Amino acid sequence: MKGIIDRFEGDIAVIELENNEFIDVNISDLPKNISTGDVIELLDGKINLCIDETKHKKQAIEDLMDELFE
Repeated sequence: MKGIIDRFEGDIAVIELENNEFIDVNISDLPKNISTGDVIELLDGKINLCIDETKHKKQAIEDLMDELFE
């Protein structure tokens, strides 16, 4: 299952899953250098950063913002 890092609250990362549910995960259980908006995949108890998907989503958001403020 995939999710997006929604926010950080102290030592906890709040992750919005693709089914629109939210889960809390200890930051120590996440890949290093993770940030808000990053796409992650939860697979077999491991959390992996989806680098290409994160770049694609961030670029899509940037493109939409550019359109809005033209």
